[in-house]
Amino acid sequence: MTEAKKPKINETEIEKLEKQFEAFDQNVKELTQDRMNKAPVLETEPQTKMARSDIEKSKDIYLKPERTIGCRAKFNEKFREDYNFQKEYVQFIAENNEIIGEAIEIWTKKFPGQPCEFWRVPVNKPVWGPRYLAEDIRSRSYHRLTMDQTKPTGSDSSGQYYGAIVVDNTIQRLNARPVSSRKSIFMGANAF
Repeated sequence: MTEAKKPKINETEIEKLEKQFEAFDQNVKELTQDRMNKAPVLETEPQTKMARSDIEKSKDIYLKPERTIGCRAKFNEKFREDYNFQKEYVQFIAENNEIIGEAIEIWTKKFPGQPCEFWRVPVNKPVWGPRYLAEDIRSRSYHRLTMDQTKPTGSDSSGQYYGAIVVDNTIQRLNARPVSSRKSIFMGANAF
């Protein structure tokens, strides 16, 4: 058996690769939380398309936490009004966009002094749960970083260089869509 010979690479190719790597490294360093929050959210189709009559006929499912772990900290009374608003039950349809059809298991603790609660939320059907649970489900997203070979990374006197540049998108992992049994022109897209 013979050993494979190392390929010969000239110095200009190495310099080009170094410049591409430096441009990529600079783009990664420029990723800040503010820039990632400005990334566009990829639109997804609702998994559940139920007619209003089907929603009205569906059995009301009220969620309760499966497990609760108490908190020794005392509840701060400055948050009482906000807490009362957040614990109101709202009707929503939960969707798992990563593993379609699988129930959502989630821990919540919205306020200091409030116990930690474990919820198992069925998906693709109308359920009633506290507003803070729906908002917590709705906030679950992540950023996807991809490589784009078509954009120029830099230029100098000899020409323009093309290489990898980081582009980020926001992916909605879990979602909670509001359900309203009443038609209202005042109900916006964010009913929570």
